[in-house]
Amino acid sequence: CKCNFISFIFLSLGTGSSILSALQDLFWLLKSKAEKQLQIISVLQWVLTFLIMGIACTLILMYILCTDCWAIAALYLAWLVFDWNTPKKGGRRSQWVRNWAMWRYFRDYFPIRLVKTHNLLTTRNYIFGYHPHGIMGLGAFCNFSTEATGVSQKFPGIQPYLATLAGNFRMPILRDYLMSGGICPVNRDSMDYILSKNGSGNAIIIVVGGAAESLNCTPGKNSVTLKNRKGFVKLALRHGADLVPVYSFGENEVYKQVIFEEGSWGRWVQKTFQKHIGFAPCIFHGRGLFSSNTWGLLPYSRPITTVVGEPITIPKIDNPSQKDVDFYHSIYVDSLIKLFDKYKSKFGLPETEVLEVN
Repeated sequence: CKCNFISFIFLSLGTGSSILSALQDLFWLLKSKAEKQLQIISVLQWVLTFLIMGIACTLILMYILCTDCWAIAALYLAWLVFDWNTPKKGGRRSQWVRNWAMWRYFRDYFPIRLVKTHNLLTTRNYIFGYHPHGIMGLGAFCNFSTEATGVSQKFPGIQPYLATLAGNFRMPILRDYLMSGGICPVNRDSMDYILSKNGSGNAIIIVVGGAAESLNCTPGKNSVTLKNRKGFVKLALRHGADLVPVYSFGENEVYKQVIFEEGSWGRWVQKTFQKHIGFAPCIFHGRGLFSSNTWGLLPYSRPITTVVGEPITIPKIDNPSQKDVDFYHSIYVDSLIKLFDKYKSKFGLPETEVLEVN
């Protein structure tokens, strides 16, 4: 009653509505700032996971082995030996982890959007070719390793598996974190298991360009490394899995990179790492943690729109010839270019923009 009386007095004086409006504006301002900070934190944790989590967890485990808590590390290592082949058998996804609220803040930071163009049959298996790689494949991760953009609702009955370097699954803790999101090693054992022993309705997302493509990604450039990347087509033929072209507009816009010319010492170092270790070290930067006007590890908040194209029906051929592989590879390249041309103007590119296929 006392509060109602005070409100009545303010309203009678003609200032109540302005006070309430000011409080409401303050509330939304504070909420907006809090959401922005949560978005930054969610993206930062993934960037640090991508860059240092594997090495950090390995060093911490080695340190614990030298302390009085060595038994904890020993138990985990015993579990690691027992669980070593799990990544090769589809992994161990967690719908709870995939639905974390953190991933929705991650999505909204850019924002990231998933566009469906055709239905996918649950009676078939699929290989999604994701382009371009970008520096970290942020669109691929958000769309297919979390439920932030509603992949399960857009493609009901389809189980996505994002494929990444097999070396990541030799890193303690990191391997379990990756598997919880439905991420699997991009090696033959894992691919064969998912496409032949895991039923139907599976979709393996392969970032076809890989490390080689990441070396050339830069804002304003739409190019893919694809001409000599045919292993994924041969895999599709051996299992009769349909190929689906996927293009992510904006993936190259979120980081700026120093591009080394072919023949330079910098490119030699990058290619040497790529050949022997599997990844190529890039010199890149985004924005700072506290200001978008400074350099840092955070990506720039640029829209990323991932468009999933029309599936290409692939026959099952146990031992496909090179002619078979080349034929379906050319169909795939044409489909990717058509997908890019159809949607480029809708997502901020001029009609004259051409997808460069290397």
